[in-house]
Amino acid sequence: MNHGKQNDDKKTIVSSFYKALRSFGTAFPVLLGVVLLLGLFRSFVPSRILSAVFTGDLLRDTVIGSLIGSISGGNAVTSYIIGGELAKQNVSLIAITAFIVAWVTVGIIQFPAEAGILGKRFACVRNVLAFFLSILVSIGTVKTLMVIQ
Repeated sequence: MNHGKQNDDKKTIVSSFYKALRSFGTAFPVLLGVVLLLGLFRSFVPSRILSAVFTGDLLRDTVIGSLIGSISGGNAVTSYIIGGELAKQNVSLIAITAFIVAWVTVGIIQFPAEAGILGKRFACVRNVLAFFLSILVSIGTVKTLMVIQ
């Protein structure tokens, strides 16, 4: 009886390992594409341009970060990679946080599909709310981090 349970556990572990490996295989091309695009971005967009866009002003950086994240849109994993690269370019934490939150929650690119499936009014309201909440969440997150540190 005990050997049967061990065999089942072993099969479950092996099955889980192969599922994880397949997931990684599916995600790898996307991550590779993001890394390559970031390389191009760093080559063609000098840090002086980023510092001109992101000045360190709380509200301005937050809105710009949210706008860029809203237009870009994508999955969370890639936003963390891009956020890390922005941090290396000395972009403010508030702008990076706004970018990441908007990247994941606002869907300008997916809007036509969302409007077609869930209705235009719902899609508009959800995206506008997500945009403004991305600004509030990013400000709240960074202010909280400043208090903790």
